[in-house]
Amino acid sequence: MLSEQSAPVVRATLPAVGAAIGEITELFYRKLFADRPELLRDLFNRGNQANGEQQRALAGSIAAFAGMLLERPDTTPGALLSRIAHKHASLGVTADQYPLVHRHLFAAIAEVLGDAVTPEVAAAWDEVYWLMAEALIALETRLYQEAGAADGDLWRRMEITERHEETPDAVSLVLRRAEGQPTGPFRPGQYVSVQVELPDGARQIRQYSLSAAPGTPQWRITVKRVRGGAGPEGEVSSWLHERARVGDVLTVSAPFGDLVLPDGDGPLLLASAGIGTTPMLAMLGHLAETGSARPVTVVHADRGPGHHAHRDELRRLVGELPQAALHLWYEEPGDTAPAGLTGADTGGATEATGVTVSTGLADLGTLELPEGLTAYLCGPLPFMRAVRGELLRRGVPAAAIHYEVFGPDLWLGQS
Repeated sequence: MLSEQSAPVVRATLPAVGAAIGEITELFYRKLFADRPELLRDLFNRGNQANGEQQRALAGSIAAFAGMLLERPDTTPGALLSRIAHKHASLGVTADQYPLVHRHLFAAIAEVLGDAVTPEVAAAWDEVYWLMAEALIALETRLYQEAGAADGDLWRRMEITERHEETPDAVSLVLRRAEGQPTGPFRPGQYVSVQVELPDGARQIRQYSLSAAPGTPQWRITVKRVRGGAGPEGEVSSWLHERARVGDVLTVSAPFGDLVLPDGDGPLLLASAGIGTTPMLAMLGHLAETGSARPVTVVHADRGPGHHAHRDELRRLVGELPQAALHLWYEEPGDTAPAGLTGADTGGATEATGVTVSTGLADLGTLELPEGLTAYLCGPLPFMRAVRGELLRRGVPAAAIHYEVFGPDLWLGQS
């Protein structure tokens, strides 16, 4: 909770800080990397720095946190902080890095806002920063403890035992501990970080969802290759596609992530698009392994059947659940229908398989949804915004809608 003296100052200056926050965060990163270039080389995603997504995500998180402190002073923005803490823990962020961030962030604020940053204003925003930082440090410390790792010491050597080309742009890698130890438990929906050494010596890190159920003796990740175009080519995804082979050893983190399947028997909606199917596969695999009878509505959208990674596995898992239904949307069905469907089936429902396949963009307005459902979303932001908007329109509470973003969270602050 903000102090009585800081709250009105933050409220009065939030519009000005919010208007300049993009310029502030851009300058902050320039100062940080000039001081500590190894952070850009070995910790921060260079692609997200180049396209500006990381700057926008940081700006959104600061503005959202400050706004929540003012709007709901008696509560802690748990969902916002939890998502950031899990991402930080998966990277090995430690408590001693927060003062470094503070120094360069406030230098950037002073430089951008100039004389507007009076001692009173500086003290109020300093309080905002440390409220957020201390909350994150506490969460991250707990996450490291739960993972059985000292702060930042979360890396393990894992050998690739299988490699499967799922689509032209998606490859799955099955992993086991190189030392022969058990892979360890995780919760369905979580992800791991993979660190690779690139040709220029940088050790870049990316997160990939664990795409098979926790009950399997080995872990599996599915990597979509990030092609160039509007942004830079994916450094790590390209390296894994081109170089990672059976027998190779990767550096992999403990599992983290707060988009996890809840216990209980209430109805679920699992909605994904593209490579966002991966955490849903782990959830469905867990439900199938445990003999769950929960009502489950599964929605997946993709460019076409040939681009749908783990297409047949998704249909098999849904078929193993007694109260599950699968709804597929393909923008470009082409000539290749999912296994078990005829070409005619790609335009509508198929009672024989329990699968509905449609052409075009996903449209939840056509589906019957049970009361009291909990929704889990993963995919590109436009897809998730559309699905979330439809769910809210149909009366699903915002608190019952959860999501995972691959990359910087540009949706921070959404309630």
